[in-house]
Amino acid sequence: MATFHFDLVSPEQVAFSGEVEQVDIPGAEGDFGVLAGHAPVVAAIRPGILTVTAGGSQRKIVVLGGIAEVSEKGLTVLADVATAATDIDLQSFAETITTMEQQLPGKVGDELDSAIARLDHYKSIQHQLNTTAMH
Repeated sequence: MATFHFDLVSPEQVAFSGEVEQVDIPGAEGDFGVLAGHAPVVAAIRPGILTVTAGGSQRKIVVLGGIAEVSEKGLTVLADVATAATDIDLQSFAETITTMEQQLPGKVGDELDSAIARLDHYKSIQHQLNTTAMH
């Protein structure tokens, strides 16, 4: 399978840099996959799990928003936060969700809508992490 260059960068670190076969991205407008030769695109990323396929194996990375850019040079993802799924503390993540739920009653209008959407994304990530942990 053809490969392309992929960089995943967060403010804290370069989370990944190398040749890959495929990257599946949690896009704000829907999940999408990138293969070698993908058309140029810039897309917003929602909180979710980004999956990198390289050398026949997969690496899952939790991203909490950002931007993805596909160009002739490859794929670059600038993530607000990027953490290997294996490094996520599931208990701490669950506590973050509980805190988010407790803060909902204090929000109204667009702020409430945004908070609910973010909470839904976090719960989806939690479900995927718990499902993955069981296998």
